[in-house]
Amino acid sequence: MTRYPIALYSLAAVFLSGCMVGPKYVKPTVPLAPSYKETAPPADSFKEDPNWHPAQPADTALRGDWWTIFGDPQLNELEPKVAAANQDLKAAEARFRQARALIQYSRSGLAPTIGVSPAVGGERASANRPYFNKANGSNSLADLQLPLDFNYEIDLWGRIRHGVSAAREQAQASAADVQTALLSLQAELAIDYFEARSADADEKLLKDTVKDYEEAYRITTNRFQGGVAPQSDVDQARTQLEAARVEASDVTLRRAQYEHAIAVLLGQAPATFTLGEAPLHARPPAIPVGLPSELLERRPDIAAAERRVAEANDRVGIARAAFFPTLSLGASVGYESTALTSLISRSSFLWAVGPTLSQTLFDAGRRRSVSEQALAAYDETVANYRQTSLSAFQQVEDNLAALRVLRLEAQHQRQATLSAQAAQQIFNNRYVGGIDTYLQVVTAQTTALNNERNDIDIMRRQMDASVLLIKALGGGWNVANLPRL
Repeated sequence: MTRYPIALYSLAAVFLSGCMVGPKYVKPTVPLAPSYKETAPPADSFKEDPNWHPAQPADTALRGDWWTIFGDPQLNELEPKVAAANQDLKAAEARFRQARALIQYSRSGLAPTIGVSPAVGGERASANRPYFNKANGSNSLADLQLPLDFNYEIDLWGRIRHGVSAAREQAQASAADVQTALLSLQAELAIDYFEARSADADEKLLKDTVKDYEEAYRITTNRFQGGVAPQSDVDQARTQLEAARVEASDVTLRRAQYEHAIAVLLGQAPATFTLGEAPLHARPPAIPVGLPSELLERRPDIAAAERRVAEANDRVGIARAAFFPTLSLGASVGYESTALTSLISRSSFLWAVGPTLSQTLFDAGRRRSVSEQALAAYDETVANYRQTSLSAFQQVEDNLAALRVLRLEAQHQRQATLSAQAAQQIFNNRYVGGIDTYLQVVTAQTTALNNERNDIDIMRRQMDASVLLIKALGGGWNVANLPRL
């Protein structure tokens, strides 16, 4: 006989715990290559950088403070301020807190709801109402109630548990969104910083050029006054000087705009922030890229997309649970009386308890429509996840290619600059010696200046590509950093 209660209890436990309807989640696949098509520049190519050092065993992966790889103390000082003060990041963090609070809201469905609803009411009926016995009846009624209500939906098919899981995955996606925003802001700060430093280098070059052109203009004017040079030489020298001054002013404007952008990224008003001048003299560091398969674990935006796929999968389970009956358990205990003096008494005690089973028999296709929407939303998140992953591979390849090509450009450009500077000196000496016209000097000066500015521009593009490559690699983040909610 004892077997029957045990079997009954076991059956009740299984019945109350329910089962989970809906598809089991499987992480979508992504087209992968065994390695990147483009390769990082070899470490030997960075030996001309005075800050270069051979990689140590601990240097095989990026760290959270990835900007330290550039060895710039000013950048190291600015970057941590982004996480502390940037307003866009604070907005992303607020969205994460909202998503995290939604988890507890969903979990509350797994517990019963208990509440009280005390009520006091009085009623006086008309003595002329139908079937009212004036001799025996009273047309007045008082009612005092003090009930305690209990309601609990038994999660037979996993609707509530799917909702909890979906809320948790949504919060994890939101947490990854915060890291994506942080990485983007940090990369934007680094790019603006190197843009400002390249503008400093450009401005210094142009200021030095203006001084040289002022001296050339003075010499040409003296030669004209001495009858050695024609007026056209003076005009050409003056034109060259004023054009250089215009370019210097334009660089000053561009540099001010980058300084303002950095201030806003740091959560400051541009009027309260000043970035001291320091011409760019850096070289791109050696950046470990790893394998394409590792990138899926290192990009927060990919992690966010994958978490949204898992959330959409749970939404499918919620939609499917709507096709099954709902079992709820309700109970109420309390007191009811017509007078306050007898409210809390044994005879005024009441109770009620019982389950409720409900099933929708016909809804004209409403549940099927919701289920199809959930399936379509799941397919959308899978496509978004795969597209995000492919875009990440493209970004890595693009910036690897940029660094490879720019490294070769930098070598050729340096040789072109040295040749242009040597030609400028030769034409200047020949002009002083009366062999060549000043037009040839102007041409040589323009060629030399353009090549020197190209040197700076290629250096700037190399630094930008390095920052973008680090951003494309995830900046040292890993999917293991997702919060366990």
